Amino acid sequence: MAPAHAGTPSADTPADLPAASAPPGGKVVLDHSDMTRALTRIAHEVLERNRGTTGLVLLGIPTRGVPLARRIAERIAEVEGHRVPVGSLDVTMYRDDLRLRPARTLEHTEVPPDGVEDKVVVLVDDVLFSGRTIRSALDALHDLGRPRAVRLAVLVDRGHRELPVRADFVGKNLPTSLAEKVRVEVSEVDGRDAVSIEGST
Repeated sequence: MAPAHAGTPSADTPADLPAASAPPGGKVVLDHSDMTRALTRIAHEVLERNRGTTGLVLLGIPTRGVPLARRIAERIAEVEGHRVPVGSLDVTMYRDDLRLRPARTLEHTEVPPDGVEDKVVVLVDDVLFSGRTIRSALDALHDLGRPRAVRLAVLVDRGHRELPVRADFVGKNLPTSLAEKVRVEVSEVDGRDAVSIEGST
């Protein structure tokens, strides 16, 4: 992927979307144009891997994985002429650190009408880090049904895995130190599109 650079807003983004300026003590590594290209590439890779849209379901992991899943679905629709089912999967109650941090806000789980049974489910998240969120997602998904296959799409893979979890589709591999924080912003939630690293020198 090309280095981050400024670009003009695309048709699916308001023209007055704020530019991706770096947060204090950080640097922007992906702007709106970079994120758009990454999600478009992921959409094409999902279609190629699945050989079309048959049996395909996208489930975004709240918060920012949900709008990312919807954007991928939009790009698939541009290619295939119809949208694939999109939903959301809350993993809060399945986290292995719940007893350590019990005060968590429950997010929304929305399963498409046809469910996930015997479907190819693509989980979508913003950042892949330790792998623990994805492990929780697999547990949550198990309670909804038995998919034919489960795949993972992430906008950013920052490394430092603690569990044997690997993404099938990655927008950007972003080597980081444990002292750094990767911040993903999406216009649907934050008012702009940007990926930045905070705490970098």
